Amino acid sequence: MTAHTMARPVAARPGIALALILTCQLMLMLDVTVMNVALPRIRADLGFTPAGLSWVMNAYTLVFGGLLLLGGRLGDLFGRRRVFLIGVAVFTVASLAGGLADSAGLLIAARIVQGLGAAAAGPSTIALITSTFADQRARVRALSLFSAMASSGFAVGLILGGLLTEWLTWRSVMFINVPFGVVVLAFGRRYIAEPGRQPARLDLAGAVLATSGVGALVFGFIRAAETGWDAASAVWSLVAGGVLVVAFVWSQTRVGHPMLPLRLFADRNRAAGYTNFFLGPLSMMSAFFFLTQFLQEVSGYGALTTGFAFLPMAVGIFALSRAVPRLLSQLGPKPVVVTGTLLMSAGLWWVARLSTGSGYVPGVLGPMILMGVGSGLAFAPLNVLIMGTVPPEDAGAAGGALQTMQQIGSTLGLAVLVTVAGSAARGRAGTDALVTGMTAAFTTSAVIALLTCAVAFTFRRQ
Repeated sequence: MTAHTMARPVAARPGIALALILTCQLMLMLDVTVMNVALPRIRADLGFTPAGLSWVMNAYTLVFGGLLLLGGRLGDLFGRRRVFLIGVAVFTVASLAGGLADSAGLLIAARIVQGLGAAAAGPSTIALITSTFADQRARVRALSLFSAMASSGFAVGLILGGLLTEWLTWRSVMFINVPFGVVVLAFGRRYIAEPGRQPARLDLAGAVLATSGVGALVFGFIRAAETGWDAASAVWSLVAGGVLVVAFVWSQTRVGHPMLPLRLFADRNRAAGYTNFFLGPLSMMSAFFFLTQFLQEVSGYGALTTGFAFLPMAVGIFALSRAVPRLLSQLGPKPVVVTGTLLMSAGLWWVARLSTGSGYVPGVLGPMILMGVGSGLAFAPLNVLIMGTVPPEDAGAAGGALQTMQQIGSTLGLAVLVTVAGSAARGRAGTDALVTGMTAAFTTSAVIALLTCAVAFTFRRQ
C-alpha cells in the first residue's frame, strides 16, 4: 500500500473536529437565506436593477448546486480534508471581497466565487463526519447534529440577516463569514484527520456532464421563477439539463471509476432518503420565501422582527434533530420520518389559511412550531440512512449527491411555487394579491409534503 492510500489515525479530539465541520456547514447554509433580508438595502446601495438583484441569491445557488457532485468526487480522490480546507479558504476570501464590493458586478462575482468554495467544502463536511466517527452510535449522533445545522441554517440565516442588517449594514452579512472561516482554517488541519485516499482517476467526461447538466437544471428553474414557465430560456435549459443528466447517468455505467457510483442507490432506504432530500426542501421553500414577504409587507415587520419571527422554527428543528438518535434506535426510521412529514404538511396547511388580517400568534407561530418540529424529525434521519452505511471510498460522492438533491429541490421548489402564486394572484392587486398567491403556494407545498410522507412508508425498519 502506498503512502497516499494509507488511512491516517482518526482525530484525537473528534469533538473539536465535529465542531469545526458543523461551523463550516452552518456557514454554507446561512448564505442561502442570510442575504434575503438585506436585499432592499443592497439594491439601494449598489444600484441593482430589479432583475439583477435576484442574482445576488441565484449566482451562489447556481454555482453551488452545479458543482456539488464534482466537489464530492474531488474530495474522494485528492483528500477530503484538503479539498474541504481549500473550499473554506475560497469561501472566506470571497465573503470578505463581497463585503467590500462597491458595485453590483463585484458583488455578483464574489457570490459566484462563494459558490465555488461552498461546492468544494460542502460534500466533504458530511464525508469527514463518517470517517471521523467509526462507532455507529457516535456517527448517528454526529450526523443528526449535522442535519440540525443544515436544516436550521435556513431559518437562522433569516434571523442573523435581520440582526446584522438592522444593527449594522448589509455588508456585515458578508463579513460574518470571515471569522468563522478563519477559525476553521486555523484549527482544521490540526484536529480534522485526513482519511485515506483510494487509488482512482477523475471521470472527466462524467464531471463535464454532471456539472453542465445540474447547472442547466438549476439555471432553468431560476429563470422559470424569474420570468415564468413560458420563457424559452427556462424551457430549453431544463430540456438540455435533463438530457445531460440522463447522459451522465448512462456514462456512470460505462467507466471503471464513476464520479457517482450508482450502487449508492441500490439500497432501498438510501434511495428513499435521496428522494426525500429532494421533495422535502421543495415543499419547505415556500415557508421561508413567502412568510418573509407576509411578515414584512402584510404585517409591517422590520428586518429585525422578521428574523426573530423565524426563531420558533429554528429551535424546533434543532431540538428535534437532537432527539433523533434515540428515536431511531427505539423506533426505526419509518415512524420518525412519517411523523415529521405529517407535521410539516399540517404546518403548511395551517399557513394556507392566512389572510390579510391574520396576526402572528394565531396565524404564524403555531405553523412555525409544527414545521420546525416536523423538519427536525423528517430530515435528520435521512443523513443517517444515506451516510451511515455508505462505503468509505464513496463517502464524498454520496455527500455530494445528497446536497445536490437538496439544492435542486430548493431551486425547483422556488420556481414552481412562485409560478403557482403568480397564477393564483392574477387579476388582484396589493396585499390581497400577495396573500392569495402565497396561500395557493402553501397548499401546493402541503401536497408535496404528503408525497414525502408516502416515500417514508417505503423505509425498512433498521
